[in-house]
Amino acid sequence: MIILPAIDLKDGICVRLYQGNFDKTEVVAESAVEVATSFKEQGAEYLHMVDLDGALEGSLKNIDVVSQVIKEVDIPIELGGGIRDMGKIDLLIEKGISRVILGTAALKNPELVEEAVNKYGEKIAVGIDAKDGFVAIEGWMDVSKVDYIDFAKQMEKIGVKTIIFTDISKDGTLQGPNLEQLQALKQNVSCNIIASGGIRDIGHIKDVKDMDLYGVIAGKSIYSGTLDLEEAVELSKI
Repeated sequence: MIILPAIDLKDGICVRLYQGNFDKTEVVAESAVEVATSFKEQGAEYLHMVDLDGALEGSLKNIDVVSQVIKEVDIPIELGGGIRDMGKIDLLIEKGISRVILGTAALKNPELVEEAVNKYGEKIAVGIDAKDGFVAIEGWMDVSKVDYIDFAKQMEKIGVKTIIFTDISKDGTLQGPNLEQLQALKQNVSCNIIASGGIRDIGHIKDVKDMDLYGVIAGKSIYSGTLDLEEAVELSKI
């Protein structure tokens, strides 16, 4: 299992949200490069980054900051937020992003996912963010009527190998991931599943590891000090 510490960008700086609410934004650091460097020094082997402005506006708003992290911190990065067309996917791959995460675009334009997977294979992932089991899009501002399991099956059929699943109600709460929904997802698709949302401490990391998932994202828990990243990375390798 891999541990992916999270860096969420808004207006070029690192922030955390609570349940995806943009009105509840907490600045956790000014420099994404410094944060990424710190994560790497603590043993992280992959970073999860989100362009929050991009997720809302449908464009790459923090690409300069992301490019700086790629240039100065030698660590694989997956990026989501505002990636809605092939041109942006091409640009990010060219800049060195290891895995591009499609969310809103995947639901609205599955043909784009198919084109991207055909071109880039495992470098394309799909983020499934759910509220009460239904897929949310547009920076979590709009909740569809599409069941998250049905959507995951559709993405697997297209050829997507990695799914990042977030229960929005858990995000930023430190109350633990939604193990029931993660288990249901694992039982219904054979994709690599990355759990996101709600991680508080090493116990939650163990819970996810016991499910034999591919990876887990931790953000607020690291910034708030309830999770020791180095310890989590060590556990993930056992």
